[in-house]
Amino acid sequence: MTIAYVPLDSVAVAMEANTVAAQLAEAGATVIRNGSRGLAWLEPLIEVQDEKDRVAYGPVTPETVAELISDGVLHHQLIRHPLYIGSIENHDFLRSQHRLVFDRVGYDSPVDFPDPTDTLNALAMSPDALIDMIETSGLRGRGGAGFPAHIKWRTVRGTEAPAKYLVCNADEGDSGTFADRLLLEGDPFRLIEGMVIAGYATGAKLGIVYLRSEYPIAKTIFLQALEIARARNLIGRNVLGSDFDFDLELFVGAGAYICGEETSLLESLEGRRGQIRVKPPVPAISGLLSMPTLVHNVISFASVPAIVRLGGDAYRDLGVAPSSGTMSFQLAGNVKRGGLIEVPFGITLREMVEGYGQGTLSGRPFKTLQIGGPLGAYLSHQELDTPLTYEAMTDIGAGIGHGGLVIFDDTVDLAEQARYAFEFCELESCGKCTPCRIGSVRGKETMEQIIGGRATDREFNMIDDLCEVMDRTSLCQMGGMTPIPVRSAMERFQQDFRHRTKP
Repeated sequence: MTIAYVPLDSVAVAMEANTVAAQLAEAGATVIRNGSRGLAWLEPLIEVQDEKDRVAYGPVTPETVAELISDGVLHHQLIRHPLYIGSIENHDFLRSQHRLVFDRVGYDSPVDFPDPTDTLNALAMSPDALIDMIETSGLRGRGGAGFPAHIKWRTVRGTEAPAKYLVCNADEGDSGTFADRLLLEGDPFRLIEGMVIAGYATGAKLGIVYLRSEYPIAKTIFLQALEIARARNLIGRNVLGSDFDFDLELFVGAGAYICGEETSLLESLEGRRGQIRVKPPVPAISGLLSMPTLVHNVISFASVPAIVRLGGDAYRDLGVAPSSGTMSFQLAGNVKRGGLIEVPFGITLREMVEGYGQGTLSGRPFKTLQIGGPLGAYLSHQELDTPLTYEAMTDIGAGIGHGGLVIFDDTVDLAEQARYAFEFCELESCGKCTPCRIGSVRGKETMEQIIGGRATDREFNMIDDLCEVMDRTSLCQMGGMTPIPVRSAMERFQQDFRHRTKP
């Protein structure tokens, strides 16, 4: 019997993977829809397995699949075919990775129930011992801030309250990021396991996954996974035979970027407009429904089972302390090989751009990359040897964020990108604070003067002042981070700005 694996993730489906799957089924293959391996430029990437081998081909289109079938793809006769890849595990893009969160993604159907050993081992420990392990591991939030996870866990556990909650922020809104989506579409049980363990450690009985509405495939798969998890006693009463009760729900958000900020997300969960809350109190003390709430993003929760499996010390030894463990980086933009790379912290930007990415898709010279989403810094070619750690990025005025790297060639105009940063803030601001609401508008207007060649030193000084005010006085990172792409573009690429100045 020949089995054909065809990804069901959003990128593959957009590239007509559903049609490819139907064609393979009509040809007599048993088709299994799996998650994406993260090699986006090869999607749809199919794998064909018989009694001996599992061989990959890609990118396979509806136009090429008929040729592959007629030439013998279902019988492993196409070693010299142009789309032949061989064993996908031996592909150079995957071979050098160290996958702990994404280790199961792409092997089988995303709703195949996994071995729950990690969760069982966690439930055999005391909650305090689990939190100690998280502290030893050095796990930090993978959503952007890099805040030590154990502080949140210990705060929630130590706060007396009638109820406690977990909230998973799956509102993945940063440009160039797709790790959350890939995991939810490819291995939702990894997230479920992580949230069960975190719930046990903190004393929370209910977890809620806040999913962005733009991820319909992730929604469908996660709902299926919840049903299976409940049937197999991974969630519900007496989880896996223990005395711990824990349940999970899915909440689909309305799509506002600001709801990626944890307090705006909580407001949305409670049925109100997504606006930030003034802190303190922090959510770990007073969050959802004013109860102690542990808020993490998808990759933060999904990292927990690996820590239980390896132990805190072994996990901490990965990476470059205090940036411990692995991070799921995502390559996008004008790049030849876009996709997901999970590696220990410490890999350089150059290894990402030139190694994994193989340079620009256009073939033109690299000019800049933006790291950390639409409010992240623009970095120059001279900074490509910087290691990807929280500390090294901070030293050059940048942040890792959710791990997205967007690549640009030498045709990009950084003045236009700076204008876009202000425009993005204008469109996505919740409007609660004046620096963000008004500063973004005035910043866009002033940058348009610069781009139009109507600016003098006065306009440049105004941009400096606006950035200072937004940075220092905005209530949240929406306004506080908008100056980062603006300042980094103006400092590193002055030639894109100053030549437009009026004499």
